[in-house]
This record gives sequence, C-alpha cells and structure tokens, in this order.
Amino acid sequence: MTDTSTPAPKAGAKQWWGLAVLVIPSTLLFMMLTILFLAAPNMAADLNPSSTQLLWILDIYGFVMAGFLVAMGVLGDRVGKRLLMVIGAILFAAVSIAASLTTIPELMIVWRAVLGLAAAMMVPATLGLIFVLFADPKQRGVAIGVWAGGISAGVALGPLLSGLLLEGFGWQATFLVAVPIMALVAIGAPILVPEHKDSTARIDLLSALLLVGGLLAIIYGIKRFAAQEPIGPSIGLLVAGVLIGLWFVVRQLRAKTPLLDVRLFANRTVSGALAVFLLSAAALGGVYSLFTQYLQQVQGLSPLQAGLSILPAAAVLIVVSTLSPVFARKFRPGNVIAIGLLTQVIGYILFTQLDAGTGLALVIASFVITYPGVAPSMALTTDLVVSSVPPEKAGGASGLATTANDLGISLGVAVIGSVGVAAYRGNIDGTLPEGLPPEAAAAASDSIDGALVSAGELPGALGGQLVEAAQAAFTGGLNTAAIVSAVIAAVAAIIAATRLRHVRPTGEAAQEATAPATDEATH
Repeated sequence: MTDTSTPAPKAGAKQWWGLAVLVIPSTLLFMMLTILFLAAPNMAADLNPSSTQLLWILDIYGFVMAGFLVAMGVLGDRVGKRLLMVIGAILFAAVSIAASLTTIPELMIVWRAVLGLAAAMMVPATLGLIFVLFADPKQRGVAIGVWAGGISAGVALGPLLSGLLLEGFGWQATFLVAVPIMALVAIGAPILVPEHKDSTARIDLLSALLLVGGLLAIIYGIKRFAAQEPIGPSIGLLVAGVLIGLWFVVRQLRAKTPLLDVRLFANRTVSGALAVFLLSAAALGGVYSLFTQYLQQVQGLSPLQAGLSILPAAAVLIVVSTLSPVFARKFRPGNVIAIGLLTQVIGYILFTQLDAGTGLALVIASFVITYPGVAPSMALTTDLVVSSVPPEKAGGASGLATTANDLGISLGVAVIGSVGVAAYRGNIDGTLPEGLPPEAAAAASDSIDGALVSAGELPGALGGQLVEAAQAAFTGGLNTAAIVSAVIAAVAAIIAATRLRHVRPTGEAAQEATAPATDEATH
C-alpha cells in the first residue's frame, strides 16, 4: 500500500511576518510583569501609595492575567482567536493611556488589573495562531521557540527598558510604550494572520472568576498580615480564599470539559515540573522587585544605571536558557533544573550579606549568580509538561506552563515582597532619629519611599539620619526576603531532583523514538 499523504505546506514570507505580529506583543505583555520594578520609586513619589498599595500595583497584573489565561483561550476558540487578540490589543492600548494619566493609587491598581485581563485575551491567541500559521512541524517548532524566547526576553529585559524610558521621560512612559505595539497588532493581525475559531468551545466564566477570586483573597490576607492590620479579617480572607479554591477544584473535577484539567496534576512529570517552575519563579520575583528598589534607594543609582546593572545577569540568563535544552539532551532534565536552582540558593545567600555600604561590583555579581538560576526551569518546563501528556491535552498542558510563569512571579512579589515590607517595618521601629515630626515618622514607618521623601523636607542632619535608618531597614528587609527565597529555591531543587528523576535525557528519548520498531513476536 503506497503512502498517498502529502507533506505539510511550507510557510512563506507572509507567515513569518505574521509571526512577528504575534511575538512582539507577547514579549511586551510579559515584559509588563517586571517593567514597573524600576519605575516603582518614581511612581511612589507621584502617587504616594502605601507600601501595600504599591505591592498591589506591581503584582495585580500578573494575578489577573494568570487567572484568566485559560478562560480567554477558550473564549478565543469560540469567537475567533484573531478577533479576541485584536480586541485585547485595543483595550490594552486604551487602558495604558488611562494609566499614564492616573494620579490616584487605588485607580492605578484597577488599571493594572484591567491590563492583566487584556493580556490574558492576547497571550493564548498568540500561541494558538502560531499553530494556524505553521503547518510544517519543523517550522512550527522554530516558531514556538521564537515565541518562547520572546517571552523569556521580555521578563528579563523589562527593567532595562524601564530604566531607558525613565531616564528620558517619566514612569508614564512605561505604560505608553505599549500603545504603538498594540497599534501594530490591531492593524497587522487582520492583514497577516488568518482567523481561527471553534464554535463548539464552551466558556466557563464562573470557574475563571473562582480561580482569580481565590488567589486574590489569599494574597490580600497575606498582605494584611504584612501591614500588621487586625488579624481576624486577615485570617478570614485566607480561609475564604482556600474555600473558593476548593470550590474551583471540585467544579473542574465534575465538569465534562473543565476550564483547567486538574487531573493533569496526577501526572508526576506535570505536577513536578509545574511545582518547580512556580516555586523558582516565586523565589526570584520577590527578591527581584526588592533588588531593583535597593539599587536606586540604597545604592543611589539612577533608573538607567540600575537597568544597566541588571543587564549582565539578563544576558547570562538568556545564554543559560539557550544552553539548557542542549544540556538536557545529555543529562536528566530534573538534574539540570536542580543545579540551576542550587546556584540560585548560593546567590540568595550572598543577598543576605548585602548592606547599605556594599560595593556595587559585589551587588551586581550576586544578581549574576542568582538570576540565571531560574533559566533551566524556564526553558525546560513547557516541553516537559507538554511531552508527558496525550496530544489531545497538549493545549491545556501548555496553558498550565504559561500560567505558572506569571503566577509564580506575581506570587513572589506579593508574598516575599510582603515579607520584605514587614521586615522593613520591624527594622525601622526603634531606629528612627529623635525629633522627627509625627507625619515624617509615620511616612518613614510605612515605606522607604515615604522615608526618603520626608528626609528631603527635614533639616540636613536630621534628614541624613532618617535616610541612613531607612536604607539600613530596607536592606535588612531584602536580607530577610533572600532567606525566604533561598529556602523556596532549595525546596524546588529537591523536588526537581526527586520528582523528575524518572525523566530521561531528551537525547535518549529521541533516539528511542526514531529507532526501528522491534518485532515483539520474536520475543
């Protein structure tokens, strides 16, 4: 019997230009997870948020995006992936302009949440449309690699772009930079990208709301603890978040077509890889946000200088991300990831030794050791998860990996950032100089931003003493956060080395897959 099947058509120039329309906004959307890290001090000076409000501004984007990613993927199947992506781009551009004009911290939190929703409308569509554009498996693999690399670069280079924008403009530019990119998507997608929809797709909005609601209730409870607010409501929020989460899980188990297939977590490769990715991203996210503030508010660097200080670590991260799949062909992926995480642990230990007078060279070296340690889990997780499930579940598994990325970073900012805030407040108590006006003492006790603003309004000696006390307290908060991150990274390394030890090097698996079939009848 002759094989009459025809090879998949090759993509042409139009498809590759279409890929650019999909990758560029994807890079920007994940860049928005970290772009405000460097802008936080400038934004705080203008908006005057409390330390808790500032954390919400930094992390609400990632929580909303993570919570709605899967639901928006299903909605895109229903109404059309390209249509939903264009709507998301228009919404993102409009809200970015509104956010750049905002002077109220509470409203900024709202705009960042809406930006997260718009991002969730776009990210699943960008990946899904790559499968539509590229029918040839080899070309599709290259395209997906470019897309994944763009996301990694976005997370890595967000603070550098922020520094460049802040140097020439203001924090508002970190929002406005999205407008021309989203205009490119809104105009270019209908021209270069075909539409794709599945009218049978079922949208479970309640499940999406339960997922986001449960996450936000738990995070709000944690932040209340850090803010030393009444303990009763804080515990109530945590309990409510857990109960909402259980409701979500039960609903998924009972659904014929669940929004999130929680049964995938029974697969030890899926659960192990996602746990490692979530923990490693969380460990990094919290320290990363505090470190960027440390560079400016303690080391005294400008936003551009701070961005350039992060650049060596970002460059090493990109190199390690590229080499990790190569190492995974010869060594077990779990071991490759574990070694990266143990390197992170060493970096976090170095962070515990930083103080207000530490030389900049040692500060940069500490981050160069810490940051690339997340690269192996970032580079290998998606392939580990997708390749361990049946083909019909590959889409849901890929969505889980993407969700783990931005959820992990946002959890780190929320939880470990809250630890840093609590440690700062504990350290500053009793170290404030005598003679401070009550309003200056209150501002300094809340955040280092308040302390530095108040110090500028005080007589020279008293202002200098307040700056020294605040910088020492903030550095102590960073030290404490680094201890928490070191523990989390160590746990993630243990999970990678044990839970993923059954996963063989990818080179061995490929050789076995292409080897001639054995005639079992002869055995």
